[in-house]
Amino acid sequence: MIGIFKPAPHRTALPTGQVDGHYKKLRWQIFAGIFIGYAGYYLVRKNFSLAMPYLISEMGYSRGDLGVALSAVSIAYGLSKFLMGNVSDRSNPRIFLAAGLIMSALTMFAMGLMPWATSSIAAMFVLLFLNGWFQGMGWPACGRTMVHWWSKKERGSIVSVWNVAHNVGGGLIGPLFLLGMLLFKEDWHAAFYVPAAGAMLVAAFILLVMKDTPQSCGLPSIEEYKDDYPENYDKSHEEELTAKEIFFKYVFRNKLLWYIAIANAFIYLIRYGVLDWAPTYLSEAKDFSVDKSSWAYFLYEWAGIPGTLLCGWISDKVFKGKRAPAGIVFMLLVTVAVMVYWFNPAGNPTIDMLALVAIGFLIYGPVMLIGLYALELVPKKAAGTAAGLTGLFGYLGGAVAANAVLGYTVDHFGWDGGFMLLTASCVMSVILLAMSMKHITTEKKAVAQPA
Repeated sequence: MIGIFKPAPHRTALPTGQVDGHYKKLRWQIFAGIFIGYAGYYLVRKNFSLAMPYLISEMGYSRGDLGVALSAVSIAYGLSKFLMGNVSDRSNPRIFLAAGLIMSALTMFAMGLMPWATSSIAAMFVLLFLNGWFQGMGWPACGRTMVHWWSKKERGSIVSVWNVAHNVGGGLIGPLFLLGMLLFKEDWHAAFYVPAAGAMLVAAFILLVMKDTPQSCGLPSIEEYKDDYPENYDKSHEEELTAKEIFFKYVFRNKLLWYIAIANAFIYLIRYGVLDWAPTYLSEAKDFSVDKSSWAYFLYEWAGIPGTLLCGWISDKVFKGKRAPAGIVFMLLVTVAVMVYWFNPAGNPTIDMLALVAIGFLIYGPVMLIGLYALELVPKKAAGTAAGLTGLFGYLGGAVAANAVLGYTVDHFGWDGGFMLLTASCVMSVILLAMSMKHITTEKKAVAQPA
């Protein structure tokens, strides 16, 4: 393992009377670190989508070519979330999370300030691939942190709240882009370098507030502190696992984990198929101006905040911790919203905006549920890798299709062809989630030991 990422050593245990106060203080502090930190990752993840209309109109690139370039982020992110997730399971998340964000911001500075960076599809593909790889260091580090600092009975709520960091960060890209255009004389390259400056400030905040495990701060494990032990828990759950143990004992042999990973591919195709192409689709098919498209992008992301919280609450309270039924309800409603977004004729911008807001409100709940489910299916020392497997399928199977396949589909069959692909993905996600309900009774067995 790279030495700089090495986990922090355990410290001498604090006196019993100091444990509760330190735990409460550090949990608020650490949550701020992973929430603001992960929102910072989204400042430098999807900037390229806002620049695509300019790359088409001013530089002559086709939608299909730009879709190929954009797919580099998803390819690299999927691989990195899985492989770097394994490194994250054996690393100090304070260093790991900050390092990924700094390198991602530097890549976006290059795309915004270096003319060669957007001079060819090959150059853009390479830089976006690097950005995607560094982006893959974010989720696993946050997942490792959450399973070490919050116990199983409280984790559903904390993951739901943390998950809206996606939307906070992603939603700020549009306003930051407009601010950059205002400050830098309509320079569309501001889509890259203005959010990158914000991301560097967030990285400094991560280094200031984050910690590694409770034991590295002189505190007991979260299971001991909350008296909330998962089934078959013992002291070995606090020991660092080898890469071989994580991959072959807890991930590759876990059948239920593979099952939800496949479902994730279709959900991600919808998520990014709508999000990445919203500025281009609204501009070309619905006659939206640049400022309206940017605000639509913002509203799509921020609508996911209440939607994610509602989905988590429904899965916990209405369906008693069963994730699939809540996911099915939300994906059925996504299907309806996608079809309204598709069939609404140009000239009705309010309906388009409401449909886009509805998709954003609904899609992030199922995304969150699958990530949470993956964390619960393995021991906490393998959490990053488990989440990485679902991310691998989501990004390589779903987001790549949303970028490259959807781009070429629209080039050859128009936007109707693209929306047929999105609608079919909605249907497949519902079918797979419904099929997964047959396996709910095996969940406890899957948690206790790999299938």
